[in-house]
Amino acid sequence: MGRPSRAVRAAITQRRTDAVDLRIAGVDWLTIGRKLAADPAVNSDGAAYAQGYGVDKYERGLEPPGDKDLINMASRDLREALDERAAALGDSTDHLRQLMMERLEKLFFPMYRQAIRNGDYQAVDRAVRIIERECRLLGLDQPTRTELSGPDGAPVQVEAGTLEELERLIGLAGGQPAERAEG
Repeated sequence: MGRPSRAVRAAITQRRTDAVDLRIAGVDWLTIGRKLAADPAVNSDGAAYAQGYGVDKYERGLEPPGDKDLINMASRDLREALDERAAALGDSTDHLRQLMMERLEKLFFPMYRQAIRNGDYQAVDRAVRIIERECRLLGLDQPTRTELSGPDGAPVQVEAGTLEELERLIGLAGGQPAERAEG
């Protein structure tokens, strides 16, 4: 089997888009499968959906896919559509990141020259800020490690308190303790 024609690929893309739209609208998998089925006998609209689920069986006059198959086809379509969108978004993000890097580089060099040649402290500050932005954009900064410690660097002591102690603290803070359920 060769590569599908442009018209078939367009119909499959439309089917996947419809599957995503229906799922976003909260439609269940079986209803999506029936709505996008090729065979009018199972299609909820009673019409053949172009390149719908089970189109190969429909074209050969075979039994339409069952409910389980329709559910599997709808969920696979949605997964593939979302994977395609994620890949396209990733490509766009990489392109945008490269564009931003080029802009920052154009801004950096005049500031760097001015800082080095003239000793201009504002230009130094701007050059450093551009470098910081480039590092964030490229993910070069290491995350800041944060540790909680007790007095003099000792471990934090955690103690369990009683309900009476908690009520006393709430009272000290000006709040009213909740009434206890008897039982």
